[in-house]
Amino acid sequence: MVAHKRVHVLQKPTCIWIIWFCLLVSLSHHGRASNSLSSSTSTSTSSFNHSLPHQHPFPEDVVLNVQRKLNDSLYRRNLLTYQQEDDTTATATAPIPSCITGNPIDDCWRCDPNWSQNRQRLADCSIGFGQGTLGGKGGRFYLVTDSSDNDAANPIPGTLRHAVIQTEPLWIIFSGDMGIKLRHELIVGSYKTIDGRGMNVQITGHGCLTIQQVSHVIIHNVHIHHCKPSGNTLVASSPTHVGFRGVSDGDGISVSASHHIWVDHCSLGYCSDGLIDVILASTAVTISNNYFHHHDEVMLLGHDDRYTADSGMQVTIAFNHFGKGLVQRMPRCRHGYIHVVNNDFTAWEMYAIGGSANPTINSQGNRYTAPINPNAKQVTKRVDTNEKHWGKWNWRTDGDVMVNGAFFVPSGDGVSPAYARATSLQAKAAGFIDQLTVNAGVFGDPSGRNGQGGGFPGITDGGGTITRGYSKGGPGGGGSDSDGGLFSMIFGSNTNAAAAALRPGQVWSILFTIILIWYFSQHRR
Repeated sequence: MVAHKRVHVLQKPTCIWIIWFCLLVSLSHHGRASNSLSSSTSTSTSSFNHSLPHQHPFPEDVVLNVQRKLNDSLYRRNLLTYQQEDDTTATATAPIPSCITGNPIDDCWRCDPNWSQNRQRLADCSIGFGQGTLGGKGGRFYLVTDSSDNDAANPIPGTLRHAVIQTEPLWIIFSGDMGIKLRHELIVGSYKTIDGRGMNVQITGHGCLTIQQVSHVIIHNVHIHHCKPSGNTLVASSPTHVGFRGVSDGDGISVSASHHIWVDHCSLGYCSDGLIDVILASTAVTISNNYFHHHDEVMLLGHDDRYTADSGMQVTIAFNHFGKGLVQRMPRCRHGYIHVVNNDFTAWEMYAIGGSANPTINSQGNRYTAPINPNAKQVTKRVDTNEKHWGKWNWRTDGDVMVNGAFFVPSGDGVSPAYARATSLQAKAAGFIDQLTVNAGVFGDPSGRNGQGGGFPGITDGGGTITRGYSKGGPGGGGSDSDGGLFSMIFGSNTNAAAAALRPGQVWSILFTIILIWYFSQHRR
């Protein structure tokens, strides 16, 4: 009996020392991993940032695939041109169809004369990181016949709100031209396509589109503008669930904790916060063929510098026209891999592409036209970071054309492993920009890349001045460049994202503290 007690006494301190040793080792390992993540830039992004389940393991292969598709589309167009020039026979070749622009997304479906009878073909046409986004492919068509939005908690059949909250895949189309003025944010469910082709569909009002914790959503050919904050109310997110929503930011499109999202051929402007925000570990996103106009903070990719889950964010920004009246954030990036390819940046007031927290930015074949202001010629801006840190970030320009004194400040290791395969095909020169972005924005819009930004038929509050965003502290308030408002929207409070997301080291600390408490409670005698 005595011997047994002596053994027990020896075991107690031994177990305690073992537990403390494991705790120190785990925290030390976490610290080394964190330092490695922040300092290592010569390694491919995919090799140490594979943090999300739907993140592509080799982002440079996705970039290469975009270039291949673009080359194929341009080759087909050029082939038709050569055939036309070489035709010396009496029967002249028919002119090149206007649907063939060399834009691989548009050329995929627009030349089908019966496209309106084969709308779901669009789902096969996405490129970049959002390739494979299904939307409502395979589901039934839902015809929106009612433009009203009178009850966010109990939408009536025939409205857009009723359509987007259904649980089944749906391809949503419209019975005619519509001005939909939302009372509160429109919560879009998984496997939905909002297809405005053939109609003039205007979405405005309070909240606008929220894509949260869902997947496979396509937003195509709609105007989104004059979106304002809303909330502190009940909103339906499915036919069987109605929940209380905090105050939204007033984004045009807010994407959070979602994957396989494609926004194509939309026109966006005049919103209270961002035109498009992609945050909180969203990935597999393509933003293409859109027209952005009259706005301050255009696009945010990444929630907060401390929110490291966004390291797995991958976004393709292709064939867009950043038009009149824009100030900054085209986009503003945190963490992740951002491919900016063949866009037309007409002008900006502050900068075009900004970032913090070591994002990888691959700029290829864009045209950057700087403003007249001699102090705003730089395309790039590293936000609140000194050169000692940002000098190691991989920001690269390849085949971009700089107009009116514009200049891009690259950084990082040049052609590092993150770019090696991505540059094995040369980026298409910006000389193709007019051709590739000729239809940017909503099809059939008389403005589009030729000068959009007037009033909106059927919608009040049309036109106006540039919408100036403000920090999350409120108008005139100081503060961070984060989006804590998203957590307020979800939880109805001012919860901070950094507080809501525990780091791995903190999880281990909590776990071992619980073990120690349990151990002493069991062995106090």
